[in-house]
Amino acid sequence: MSPQTLFDGFRFPEGARWHGGRLWFSDMHTGEIFRVDPESGERPEVVTRIDDQPSGLGWLADGSLLISSMHRRLVLRDDLRGDQRVYADLSGLTDAPINDVVVDATGTAYVGGFGYDLYGGAPQRPGPIFALTASAPPRMVADDMVFPNGAVILPGTRTLVVAETWAARLTAFEIGEDGGLADKRVWAELPEGSTPDGLCVDVEGGVWASCIGNGRFLRVVAGGEVTDVVDVPGRAPADCVLGGADGRSLFLLTANSWQPAETGVREGRVEAVTVDVPGPQ
Repeated sequence: MSPQTLFDGFRFPEGARWHGGRLWFSDMHTGEIFRVDPESGERPEVVTRIDDQPSGLGWLADGSLLISSMHRRLVLRDDLRGDQRVYADLSGLTDAPINDVVVDATGTAYVGGFGYDLYGGAPQRPGPIFALTASAPPRMVADDMVFPNGAVILPGTRTLVVAETWAARLTAFEIGEDGGLADKRVWAELPEGSTPDGLCVDVEGGVWASCIGNGRFLRVVAGGEVTDVVDVPGRAPADCVLGGADGRSLFLLTANSWQPAETGVREGRVEAVTVDVPGPQ
C-alpha cells in the first residue's frame, strides 16, 4: 500500500481522531488543533490553540473537546466557542509530561504519562495511566507501564488497549464499573524493533499501531499476528485513524523526526491509504 499525501506543512501532527465526519488532529510543536473534511479540497482549519504541546484529543457528551496539555500536565476542556478551561490538573500526580487521551462510553477519560523527561535524556522510569471523570478528582489507575502512549477501546467491549512504546507491545486492561483498570495482560507482542505510538481500532478489533522509530504502520490482532503493513521509509509515524465516508481511509500522521528541535522544517504530513477493514462509524 502506497500512501497518498493529503496535507503537509506541519511540524509534528498528532492526536488523530475521526469525529463528526471530520479528521481532527493536533500539531504538537505549534499548539494548534486542526479539523478538516478530507474530501472538501480545503486545507485543515485551526479550531483552537493552547500555550503548550497538545497531544491526545477526546470528546465529552456535551460536545466539548478534551486536549492533553503535555508539559503543564493539564487536560483542558474547550467548547470551541472561546471558552477553554482546566478539566483536570495532573501536575500533583506526575512530574513528567502527559500524553494521549481516550474517552470511554461513560465519559471517563484515560490519560497516559511519560513517567520521565524523555526529551531531556533522563533515565527511563515507569509511566502512569490516569482516569478522569467530571465528578471526582483524577486518580492513577496504573503506574508500571513502559512509556504508555496511544490507547483504544475495542469495539463492543470494556477492554482498553494501550501502546507501550519502548516495550514493543500492546497491553490490555478491563475497565471496571468504577473506572478502574484490572486484569492487565499482554494483548500483542510486536515485531522486534517496533515502537508503537498512536493507535486506532477497526470494527473487527484489529489495532493499527504507528511505529514512530522504524517508519511503519502495523495492523495487529490479539495474540500478535501482524496482518497488514504500511511502510513510510524515512518518516516518523506518530498516529493514525480510520475514517472517511466508508471508514476505510486510514489517515497516517508522520513527521521527519520526533524531536522538537528537529521539526522546525515543517515536514509533517497527513497521508492516507485505503484498507480492507473499516473503522467504527
